[in-house]
Amino acid sequence: MGIQNIHLRRVFSTIVSSLPIAFIALPSLAAERVIFSYGLLEISIPVDSLETFAREGRIDDKLAPYAQEVSPEELAEVQEILLTPIDVSHVTLSQFLYSSLGEVLLEYLGELIQTDARLNGFYALRSAVVLAAADSEGLTVLNVLRQFPTPALRVNGVRAVQVAGAFTKLLQETEQMIALIEDQAAIEAAASPPMDFSQLPDLRQLGALSWQTETLELYDQSRDRAFETTLYSPSPQPATPMPVVVISHGLGADNTNFIDLAQHLASHGFAVALLQHPGSDTQQLQNLLAGDVSEVIDPQEFIDSPKDVSFLLDELQRRNQSQASQSASFNLQQVGVIGHSFGGYTALALAGAELDFEQLRADCTFEDRGLRDLNLVNLSLLLQCVALDGDYEFHPSLRDDRVQAVLAMNPISGSVFGPRGLQPVQVPVMLVAGSNDPVAPALLEQIRPFTWLAGADKYLVLIQGGTHVYVGSEPSNDGAWVIPEEVVSPDPALARDYLKVSSLAFMQTHVAAQESYQVYLTASYPQAISQPPMKLMLVRTLPATASSALE
Repeated sequence: MGIQNIHLRRVFSTIVSSLPIAFIALPSLAAERVIFSYGLLEISIPVDSLETFAREGRIDDKLAPYAQEVSPEELAEVQEILLTPIDVSHVTLSQFLYSSLGEVLLEYLGELIQTDARLNGFYALRSAVVLAAADSEGLTVLNVLRQFPTPALRVNGVRAVQVAGAFTKLLQETEQMIALIEDQAAIEAAASPPMDFSQLPDLRQLGALSWQTETLELYDQSRDRAFETTLYSPSPQPATPMPVVVISHGLGADNTNFIDLAQHLASHGFAVALLQHPGSDTQQLQNLLAGDVSEVIDPQEFIDSPKDVSFLLDELQRRNQSQASQSASFNLQQVGVIGHSFGGYTALALAGAELDFEQLRADCTFEDRGLRDLNLVNLSLLLQCVALDGDYEFHPSLRDDRVQAVLAMNPISGSVFGPRGLQPVQVPVMLVAGSNDPVAPALLEQIRPFTWLAGADKYLVLIQGGTHVYVGSEPSNDGAWVIPEEVVSPDPALARDYLKVSSLAFMQTHVAAQESYQVYLTASYPQAISQPPMKLMLVRTLPATASSALE
């Protein structure tokens, strides 16, 4: 299967599976034909013909004129796409598709997949997808056709060409950029003094210290907001105040997602706080499934998540000042923040990045209709555009001066901040990208934003073959959803090792002020530890030849 089809599969799987998104039964009709229309040109194919081909591999006389125009390999791909099921609960799917995020997605897809009368396929598509997911055969493209509640499903060919072209353009530019980064890493490595890393401490290994855990139940009265933090501290307690690292999770995650990273950093002397943000965590999604809330995320989370971190730091300061506290003190002049996905947004906001609503409005609206847009090549826009629904456009900066450095893994940043919003960031920043990320594409959300950072100490880490997540495809705790295999990294354990060494080297250098770790923040070290199936690269700058792919 070609790289474009693999990416399309990843996106489709992500849309319907990666968000835990009350099944409502609708009339059981079925599309009899699929009509591909492009201007005045129309091609009509019976669904029965597609089903015969999908199940038996037989091409009847109604399908034959079109099948002869494609290669056997492409036919095999079509057959696979028609029958491959996506594992998602119909309850989960329905709850998501009735949220505002789901409706934005449906409105966009409805421009592509229309009813027989050329109307937006919003309602018909929602009905068909949910009914297909509830059917014993499961959610497949063929089953969606069977459940589509109008006599024909019409594919808007003009829109389809636009979407396909956008995918092709992104994939080509991403491949071009990966090659340029690979070349740049080689140049930077060659310019570094020769180093035998086998003679230096292996950052993949735990440090000399053990750790102890403590659960903090926090309540911010000014926001009427309660949240939990798990604190990992080195053991035995050090004699000097501990540098602090706060880890902020992504949408639909919680404070258990990066326990191994917290333990790793604690074993090397950091106090590490794993925050749980109540409006964007797993509990929020469970509440959505239960019908207790109607949205995947509240727009206020764009403000509250960074404020959670600042409130936690205030609490650690109070603990420092409390004579009754028996805990080791925290060095709040040495604070770093690590964030994943939406947590990456949180980290950058704390570093001084500012929401750019002008940029966001430009990226989130159809030029010709003024409607909310969703660029299918960048699913993270679905989340970023939620910020437009908040009432905080003139909110002051979320910068916390105690934060000395931030590491953002697969962050969303391209539209919610944009070039202007990232300009104020002056503290050291490391952006981590996965070349195969179908949610927050590396080129759009990490590589371009890297060039917008004005600070001197910035690092771009690229995991070639990496995706958006760093765990396997195990079911969630409540079994409501699974992470589809298409968005899981080829080797999650290796990807997490890469995160550990990158985080440790960066935080030791720029938070704990241990200059001896700077040697690990060169292009040479990733070269020394990279293993298949994912290559690790680090660069400090991008070559001038990258400008065409960055426009």
